[in-house]
Amino acid sequence: MLAMSSPRRLLVVDPYEDCHQLLPELQKMGWSVDSCSLTSVVGRSCDVVLFRLLSEHLEHPAPLKEMISRSGAQWIAVVSPEVLKIKNVGDFVYEWFFDFHTLPFDVARVQVTLGRAFGMARLRDQMLNHVDTQTHELLGESRSVRELRKLIGKFAPSESPVLIRGESGTGKELVARSLHRQSLRHDQPFVAINCGAIAEHLIQSELFGHEKGAFTGAHQRKIGRIEAANGGTLLLDEIGDLPLELQANLLRFLQEKHIERVGGVNPIPINVRVLAATHVDLEAAIHSGGFREDLYYRLNVLQVSTAPLRELHGDLSLLANHFCRIYSLEAGRRPRPFSEGALIAMANHAWPGNIRELANRVRRGLILAEGRQIEAADLGLDVPTHTVLRMDTLEDYKHRAERQALCDVLHRHATNLSAAAKVLGVSRPTFYRLLHKHQIR
Repeated sequence: MLAMSSPRRLLVVDPYEDCHQLLPELQKMGWSVDSCSLTSVVGRSCDVVLFRLLSEHLEHPAPLKEMISRSGAQWIAVVSPEVLKIKNVGDFVYEWFFDFHTLPFDVARVQVTLGRAFGMARLRDQMLNHVDTQTHELLGESRSVRELRKLIGKFAPSESPVLIRGESGTGKELVARSLHRQSLRHDQPFVAINCGAIAEHLIQSELFGHEKGAFTGAHQRKIGRIEAANGGTLLLDEIGDLPLELQANLLRFLQEKHIERVGGVNPIPINVRVLAATHVDLEAAIHSGGFREDLYYRLNVLQVSTAPLRELHGDLSLLANHFCRIYSLEAGRRPRPFSEGALIAMANHAWPGNIRELANRVRRGLILAEGRQIEAADLGLDVPTHTVLRMDTLEDYKHRAERQALCDVLHRHATNLSAAAKVLGVSRPTFYRLLHKHQIR
């Protein structure tokens, strides 16, 4: 039934003599078999790759590592007893292959190994397809993210300014890029400037540009960020850090729709949509005299807010796996799943640095992980001793299954706990008791 509904595609790389008797048997079992050379793997459509690992591959592993990293399939190493004796071959197979098979071939054992690899490939495809169905980079199924995507879809076609608010590290620039990508200006420039990361004496030149000789060191004309964004979208990130003097100049530009470069006298008409982002409480800044009220109302025509990671219930593992796939290529390692302890540690962490902190911890964990899974320690997180699960009793397995069921139902019904309890067939008080028992926030 599995082979009929989901064709199982096997790619044999650099076929060898021992395969001739094996492949017909696999074809009878429902496998669609193809073959190619190692240099032709990328671009071939398959679920599982069967590869004969030889000593020369271990001596010069870079081409093989690149192909495995880029192929996206699950690789099975076929090794001879002689190759298994080579120093560090076990570490190499453990790092880069889903599993291995020792020659001579045993059809029954090969079938089991390939079946497990195919199952993992299908799980991977389901996750990737789920991500690919999103038309933007704002991943997540929590209520906050769904509402944010809906709001962006409404605001994107407008020409009105948008004020994006949220804590540091919550993806405000990502929201701005999504607004631009879905707007009528999507084929025009998107230019971002961080108003809090540029020295105060340089901000005016960065925003408006300058003419040659406008000041000491101005050896040639410079086009500012506003002018560079002409026709497209300008993001003023951390607008709350913009000095008051520059706030007046910015307000004048928003009112008059033209700029003058520093040292220039000719007005330059500008057609740009302005987005602004801040983690600062602008209302409080207005009250204290640190931000102009008239500029605030110019920028705050439409408003969106990004939620902190601690409020994105059910999205944590999705985002963590997303970053794991991204940074696996950078680290030159295969993506790894997160252990039970790592998931518990992440669920209990406060994430003061939000999504940026999660990305950095996953990046670190992928580099430090020594086993097949990323552990809490690899992420720099601690697991409470009473939540560490042993795998030696039936009760432990029941505990794991119960927790997994809670996580699964919360992923679907994070905004309706009554519905989540109903799906599990328990009362709402019992559901809350289970959440407390498993320390799921």
